[in-house]
Amino acid sequence: MPDSTRDRVTKFFQKNIANPVMRHLPFQTLLETTGRKSGRPRTTPLGGRRIGDAFWFVSEFGDRSQYIRNIMANPNVRVRLKGRWHRGTAVLLPDDDAKARMRDLPQYNNVGVRTFGTNLLTVRVDLTD
Repeated sequence: MPDSTRDRVTKFFQKNIANPVMRHLPFQTLLETTGRKSGRPRTTPLGGRRIGDAFWFVSEFGDRSQYIRNIMANPNVRVRLKGRWHRGTAVLLPDDDAKARMRDLPQYNNVGVRTFGTNLLTVRVDLTD
């Protein structure tokens, strides 16, 4: 399956099936961005790991992800970790080796990112509370 078709199928599944279910799980990690057009909160389930005062994750579609585009417009985000919300500033790290970074992140999430990811991008959220 070509990347563009695979991307469309994956994004459709995530947007319409997986993400709506995952958002309601009480301990699912969530990223909340501000919609760049609407100004409304946008919540995305994802996997990653808190290391010190930062939360790290890898976006599977990089700057083609809507939440990455929202971060580019406004890096102020919130992350829900273990049921608790934390404010932070997201930093996109295109020069980071995303595949190497995933070795430090939860493996269950990496399976999906490795399988479906076509434009990996490391993101660090500097937590402020």
